[in-house]
Amino acid sequence: MKQLRILAPTAILGYGFPEDSFERGLSEEPHLIAVDAGSTDPGPNYLGSGKSFTDRSAVKRDLRIMLKASVKRRIPLVIGSAGGAGAAPHLAWTQSIIEEIAAEDALSFRMAIIPTDVPKTLLHDALTAGSVVSMPCAPDLTHDAIEQSTHVVAQIGVEPLADALAAGADVVLAGRAYDPACFAALPILKGFDPGLALHCGKILECAALAASPGSGADCALGILEEDRFLLKALSPKRGFSVLSTAAHTMYEKSDPYLLPGPGGLLDLRQCMFVEAGQGIVEVRGSRYVESERPMIKIEGARPVGFRTVCIAGIRDPIMIESIRKILDDVLREIRKTYAAKPIGQVYFHRYGLDGVMGAGEPHVPRVPHEIGLVIEAIAATQTDADTLCSIVRSTLLHYGYPGRIATAGNLALPFSPSDLPAGPVYEFSVYHLIPQVAIPDFPSHFINVGADSRTA
Repeated sequence: MKQLRILAPTAILGYGFPEDSFERGLSEEPHLIAVDAGSTDPGPNYLGSGKSFTDRSAVKRDLRIMLKASVKRRIPLVIGSAGGAGAAPHLAWTQSIIEEIAAEDALSFRMAIIPTDVPKTLLHDALTAGSVVSMPCAPDLTHDAIEQSTHVVAQIGVEPLADALAAGADVVLAGRAYDPACFAALPILKGFDPGLALHCGKILECAALAASPGSGADCALGILEEDRFLLKALSPKRGFSVLSTAAHTMYEKSDPYLLPGPGGLLDLRQCMFVEAGQGIVEVRGSRYVESERPMIKIEGARPVGFRTVCIAGIRDPIMIESIRKILDDVLREIRKTYAAKPIGQVYFHRYGLDGVMGAGEPHVPRVPHEIGLVIEAIAATQTDADTLCSIVRSTLLHYGYPGRIATAGNLALPFSPSDLPAGPVYEFSVYHLIPQVAIPDFPSHFINVGADSRTA
């Protein structure tokens, strides 16, 4: 095969895409339809809770269009990081949607399912053996953190996906996977250069986001050849450029040239981007370098309490000028009043001042005419979080500060009720590397979906 064409419908399953763009992609006669369904970007809640961060009806809409095209045209469909975080409940959730669509639309196909959950005993053994490596900025792993994690997954590479395709899967549904893997597995299986295949997948994982103007809710086409790949937008209002493609290559990476992944890294030091005309960009020189000691990333999340938030506005310039001290004083007063009982944690997010970067904000702006304040309370139970948020909100609402003219009304509260219970809070408890040799393979199990639903 001299050329392999990959249709990427959307940046994340459930984000949507225009059907006319998808049809343009089908007219290119793609050899693969692939979509990355998840990420750690939305935070640990979804891995910890076992819930999807994308809407079920939106996911079903996207999947229906992809599945019908895949089955009708006999184009393999590969889905990575099912349900967002890729743990067992996310995989089952996505599988149920696929089977529902197949029943409604009379579709029949052979589907490979690849769970990527990691037994806690395996992690305990790796930690005891001293083979666990912390990711940058992550704390050292502990046995308690492993045990407290509700779900633990491995971020698999291309091999399990390629094995499933080689075994004849029409649809591959995988748990947590390296984002480019679902795009690169078939090309690598067919003998295409791994560096080019993974780099192409790195861009296609976000579909048309790397085009200009970018959109994660539109389709893109990747065309792999022996010594290059081409990127093509599938909407007439978008096009790839050298700038947009090179910029997206650096997206979510701490090093613009060396991009680590399962088992090795992408070396882009010799990479070249060339305008090929008509909004198409050609990419050459991407190399894949296998690691001497291949590692795989493990992700886990654990519950740490419950959250309640209150959203308020502040417009008094006197209060805004002293807001940091006022908030410190309010917390000091509350902790003194309730010193006999631990009350949890309180965080203030001051939008319009330093709400995005907090203490890391490099600019000290002039006093704004208003700020938005989010009060975040975290405690051991939802009742305790509700109580803590209520106490902070009411104390701040009436708190007297130097220069205040009014006697109340420090906060403008746009909602009633003002305090919004947000449920359980999770944190990443496992975000570490272990040697690939320390973990077993991730085999597929096959089912016949549709006319014959027996296990294959």
